[in-house]
Amino acid sequence: MRWALVKVAVAVTVMVVVAFAVPLGLVIKEMARDRAFSNAERQAAAIAPTLSITTDREPLERAIASTNAGADGRMAVHVPAATGPETGRLDIGRGRAAEKDLRTVQRIPRAAMAEVAGGSVLLQPTALGSGQIAVVEIYVPQNEVSKGVTTAWLVLAGVGFALIVGSVAVADRLGVRMVEPAQRLAGAAHALGEGKLGARVPEEGPAELRSAAVAFNSMADQVVGLLANERELAADLSHRLRTPLTVLRLNAASLGEGPAADQTRAAVAQLEREVDTIIRTAREAKPQTVAAGPAGGCDVSEVVRERMDFWSALAEDEGRTARVAGIGRPVRIPVVRAELAAALDALLGNVFRHTPEGTAFSVDVHNGEDAVIVLVSDAGSGIADPKAALARGNSGGREGSTGLGLDIVRRVAESTGGDVRIGRSVLGGTEVRIWIGLDGWRPTDGPRRGHRLRRRGRRASPDL
Repeated sequence: MRWALVKVAVAVTVMVVVAFAVPLGLVIKEMARDRAFSNAERQAAAIAPTLSITTDREPLERAIASTNAGADGRMAVHVPAATGPETGRLDIGRGRAAEKDLRTVQRIPRAAMAEVAGGSVLLQPTALGSGQIAVVEIYVPQNEVSKGVTTAWLVLAGVGFALIVGSVAVADRLGVRMVEPAQRLAGAAHALGEGKLGARVPEEGPAELRSAAVAFNSMADQVVGLLANERELAADLSHRLRTPLTVLRLNAASLGEGPAADQTRAAVAQLEREVDTIIRTAREAKPQTVAAGPAGGCDVSEVVRERMDFWSALAEDEGRTARVAGIGRPVRIPVVRAELAAALDALLGNVFRHTPEGTAFSVDVHNGEDAVIVLVSDAGSGIADPKAALARGNSGGREGSTGLGLDIVRRVAESTGGDVRIGRSVLGGTEVRIWIGLDGWRPTDGPRRGHRLRRRGRRASPDL
């Protein structure tokens, strides 16, 4: 494309230069010729007053010598004889014109041009006092006719060449502005096709290419987001398998001794390791949106009752005290039911997985005007580094943990404008507080809304 633009610019500029330079060159040549013969006419007119006074040789020779053309030997005067044949005429100066041309001008008294060796002659008729016609001959050499023409043509040629070079430079710069963004766009497309998901295109160049770059970058972001969502979904689905695996592991532990029990426990342990491997090998990706639309959402009280019914049976087997509060009435939140259930299973599964048998736990729901708080508390040993535990893929030092459970909970909360905090519970162990925004409010907006939630809740939870 770049060279095509250069070729087009050269062709157009050459046509323009030729269209203007050739006629202008011819005009310059004609102007030089006209200038030379106009000067000759002035020289011829300078001798006319003398001819009107006298036709004697001596005065005429002095008059001729006083002119530039006469001094240079380029003027001649042909005076016809007063009586007798024309051969008796008076010729002063060096004549170069042919005899027939002289007779023609004398017969038809009109200025004429005639070609002679080395140039041209101007034959200017002049009327004498006797009524006869004298002819003043001015020789104009060829170099006088073409004087300055070559220089003018060289200047025109130089200007034309400069215009062509300038057009090439401008076309090349324009081509670069078009070609380089297109090349970057093609390179980024190849890189994205090779799996380099970070390939992006600078939004530069002409408006059309900038628009193409914006579209490409948007497409690349969408591709990255889709791939990230797929990997995230694989990791999250694998993590959800931890809930039934936890139940299987606990039930397998109560089978007692024997080959069948050992094989069952070994199979459950191997399955749990495989699930952990799937979760760990899932690449880090941008979290997908889990919030429901305006018409979606779920009843948090209903979901908590359902999940607590599931976990209460296992808690009874292990001698754990389970308590639930704040679910006496429906509480709608803008979260998909399956996502909230997955978040609760992740937190309750962590309680069973990382606390000893017999450790009590509770789930509390606090409903406010702008947010809903779900508290999952236990009486275990707590989490040493709450901030690190909230980082995706960080297990917080717990053995057998992938660190993705809390990340699932965090994504559910952040999708509504809320967040997740970890602190010490009133039971003495860990308390995970899930802030679920109802109108995009964040808990960092100020203490006033937090006090409002505490007044409306069943009990005030401790500050983290």
